[in-house]
Amino acid sequence: MAADTRTSTIGRPGFIGSHGLWTDDQKEAAARVISQLDSGAIETVRVSIADQHGVLRAKLLTARAFSGAMENGLAFTNALFIFDTGNAFVFNPFEKGGGFGRAEMEGCSDIIVVPDPTTFRLLPWSPGTGWVTGDVYFPNGEPFPYAPRYQMRRALDELHRHGFEYLAGLEVEWYLTRLDDPMLEIEHVGAVGVPPPPARVRPVTRGFQLANEAQIDEVDQILQVLRKNLEGAGLPLRTLEAEFGPGQQEFTFDPLAGLAAADAMVFFRSAARQICRRNGYHASFMCKPALGEFFTSGWHLHQSLLHRDSGTNAFMASTPDEPLSEIGLRFMGGILKHAAAASVFSTPTINGYRRFKPNSLAPDRVTWAIDNKAAMLRVQGAGDQPSVHIENRAGEPAANPYLYMASQIVSGLDGIINRIDPGPPDELPYAAAGKATLPVSLPEALAALKQDRLFETQFGAEVIDYIAKLKASELGRFMQYLDSAGLTLEDCRDRVTEWEQREYFELF
Repeated sequence: MAADTRTSTIGRPGFIGSHGLWTDDQKEAAARVISQLDSGAIETVRVSIADQHGVLRAKLLTARAFSGAMENGLAFTNALFIFDTGNAFVFNPFEKGGGFGRAEMEGCSDIIVVPDPTTFRLLPWSPGTGWVTGDVYFPNGEPFPYAPRYQMRRALDELHRHGFEYLAGLEVEWYLTRLDDPMLEIEHVGAVGVPPPPARVRPVTRGFQLANEAQIDEVDQILQVLRKNLEGAGLPLRTLEAEFGPGQQEFTFDPLAGLAAADAMVFFRSAARQICRRNGYHASFMCKPALGEFFTSGWHLHQSLLHRDSGTNAFMASTPDEPLSEIGLRFMGGILKHAAAASVFSTPTINGYRRFKPNSLAPDRVTWAIDNKAAMLRVQGAGDQPSVHIENRAGEPAANPYLYMASQIVSGLDGIINRIDPGPPDELPYAAAGKATLPVSLPEALAALKQDRLFETQFGAEVIDYIAKLKASELGRFMQYLDSAGLTLEDCRDRVTEWEQREYFELF
């Protein structure tokens, strides 16, 4: 059969098959997706990938063009990966090596996105529109190392070789506000490396009332819209709660295995923002917005391992007197040992470090405890029950899900391999003497990352260097702002700056 000239120019002809990039499960899922396309119910498909910051970058394809991408992949520019959080240039693609020391990165050349058909879903708020994420490759079929989904896939592959599957549950805090002014005047569009003024918003509730039913009812209309659309898109939404701050929400989801957990988080953040915007609201996953006394938001990551051969919880102890199995304790020991360095992944923004204070319901040091929310790692559930797991309370909701989860996997696996003892639980985590404190700033976290060789070994030296340069650019622009405003870091210790609000409030 002659090639279809209408789709043969999408990606690289036969790219997926010639490089053997789909598993049998993906091939079966692809057949189901093609059947949906052939039915005519789908008119367009968004092909999205998470960038280095965990922000979705996408192309909208017609159904016909997407059929071509399911064979050939889809070309994106690698320029997506050269910017920091403010879209300031960090790497020069027009110098030798493209700023990466790789000829493949020169000239803003193409990378190939291969859709993962197991992630395909319909968008209820955009009728006739499908959505899919996928994996990134160089045109020669080599994996693109700077793509965060690839790093998590590598971590999972190593975990699988040791006989385990990763299971994660999402507990995510975020802010719902009413959109008053989107700031769309020409003078407010910003510039390259200079984010525009954030949208003007107002609170949807008043006061600081934890789990107040009346405040849930005040925003019930938009919560029901969110629920229907998120469930309609296939997310396993479980609870919707009023958190402590005005309009602060907490959504939780059923546990998901492997990549599906991180895929769900990036999709949820983007979906919530889209649904809210269409209904006159603004959703932000910035840790602490510069809006009065708004409380900080966290992302509590619930996690355990399953035995791949039996599907049973590898953290389950033999008696109720034990908090976790030996595997669970060693996994926790690894996470604790590498917690400072992993802060770059769990808390990647300057703003996120405003959480780590004593008696704040966020951890301030490297501790673990049994059902105590002051600890960094909290063991939940009876030790001999199938639901027992650990909760990492150090993450911020703006964290890149793939890198955050990958950091947990490689840290925990290091604990299992090297039999790292987490020590006894802390009864009073905020008063735990002799325990290392978590980094209180992004520079401290980057210094810890440089000293801890685990992530350089597991993610690759070039990837860690890449992340460090992105964060150095972000920090450099922040320090320039402070200098121009006549401020010091100490001046801003207890207040969120205008720079942070511009940088993060609408990005995340």
